[in-house]
Amino acid sequence: MSELFDQDEVGKVLAGSFFSERPAPAAKSEDKPTHYKTLCISMYNEDIEQLDAMVRALKARGHTKASRSALIRHAIAQVQVEDVPRRSLF
Repeated sequence: MSELFDQDEVGKVLAGSFFSERPAPAAKSEDKPTHYKTLCISMYNEDIEQLDAMVRALKARGHTKASRSALIRHAIAQVQVEDVPRRSLF
């Protein structure tokens, strides 16, 4: 196949297209916030329904920024690990 292509010509094409100098891409830390991470968790349908009902109740009471994640963060802040009964979670 090398007979079909002039190596100098191929080099020029590659240099101009694929290997040309381009600005370095922005660092990922600049592209997305570093003060939080997106998390995916599994929950039972009943738990999601309860969580959504609580968010609706909070919004009805005037907590306009209530959300699933805000409510979960609030719940986490209230938990005292040493007070959780051994068998209540599982």
